[in-house]
Amino acid sequence: MTAELAWQSELRRIVLWAALGAAVGVFLESVAWGLVAAIAPYAFWHTVQAYRLTKWLSGGRLSEIPEATGLWGAIFEGIYSLKRRNRKRKRRLAAIVSEFQASTAALPDAAVVINRDDEIVWFNHAASHLLGFGTQRDVGQRIGFLLRSPDFNRYIESGEYEGGVEIAAPNNENVTLNVRIVPYGNQQRLLIARDVSHLHRLEQTRRDFVANASHELRTPLTVLSGYIDLMEQETRGELAEWRMPVTEMRNQALRMQRIITDLLKLARLETNALDVGVEPVDVAELVAELEEEAKEISQGRHTLSFEIEQGIFLTGRRSELYSCLSNLVFNALQYTPEGGRIDVRWWRDEHGAHFNVTDTGIGVSSRDLPRLTERFYRVDVARSRETGGTGLGLAIVKHALERHHGELQIESEEGKGSSFTCHFPAERLEERAA
Repeated sequence: MTAELAWQSELRRIVLWAALGAAVGVFLESVAWGLVAAIAPYAFWHTVQAYRLTKWLSGGRLSEIPEATGLWGAIFEGIYSLKRRNRKRKRRLAAIVSEFQASTAALPDAAVVINRDDEIVWFNHAASHLLGFGTQRDVGQRIGFLLRSPDFNRYIESGEYEGGVEIAAPNNENVTLNVRIVPYGNQQRLLIARDVSHLHRLEQTRRDFVANASHELRTPLTVLSGYIDLMEQETRGELAEWRMPVTEMRNQALRMQRIITDLLKLARLETNALDVGVEPVDVAELVAELEEEAKEISQGRHTLSFEIEQGIFLTGRRSELYSCLSNLVFNALQYTPEGGRIDVRWWRDEHGAHFNVTDTGIGVSSRDLPRLTERFYRVDVARSRETGGTGLGLAIVKHALERHHGELQIESEEGKGSSFTCHFPAERLEERAA
């Protein structure tokens, strides 16, 4: 019976009982008592049906629907349909959860479900192996109590989960894990931890190869350069026709020396940890030196502007900071046509210290921006070879900044120029009187 028909039937029953009560009231010469006499069995019947409903609902299982007529029959049927649909929905959800747990259990990566309070709700078998979690004792624990890594704590507290963070495994310091958090649902989060130790070993192998190869190439290149110098002296006399090829040999040898020098510099930046006790560096003095060198290189072909705030010392290594800042200034000179403008600025604010180089040079397209700091990546290969670029300058800038806890911001538009900004955190600064 539909709800509409049930209500119509119930209204007819009410009218019938009211009419019967009125008739009894006329017979008893009291309409009120007649209505009371009619309503009492009607209310008793509803009370019995409500009791049957309560008893059926408290059964805790989907049993047979109680027999009833009229409105109560529609109520029983409606609740029965809801319970049946809910049971089907629970079965589907249980199947989904079971499938999810089975699939994540087969993953080689650790998977951990975390609630809004950073408490562990569930984890797969790989989490026991990689993170050292127990079977049940760690469920309900705060994730920060088990992964005691300052980098991880900063990562999860920041709320910015893009990229992840690398930490040592809690139960094995020789294992490096890449940990990433993916938010989902109602403030739930899924933590994925992957063993990237083999990638670190491959990267270390690559670094060792580059460093060793560069060292080994240095000696034979020095010998070749020495013979080229002797040959260049001979081309001033009878062998003048060999002057051009010998000069080209010398230029290419010098270019190779610059590449080797940059490779060794980059290898040192990648492998050596920054010492805790390094000295404060007067960056204003360093930038002033760069200004003199830039003027010497430009020879008046560019408009140069240097704005230097005095008295700001940066804790770090002067040689590495020089490599970082000089590459930006010399790149601007290299890729800005004659008549262009280059503005250099060093200043501080409440966020830290900043070094900016802005030019009106050839610029870089948005397609090339993400790859500028890659080793040997060149936007214009022909122009880089013509100007003697090694393709390692911005890679050196990136690694030198990382070792000083800094960041590189690049803004550029093709044909209109570029802006490179180094941001250094406030904790690495030391202010002194100018």
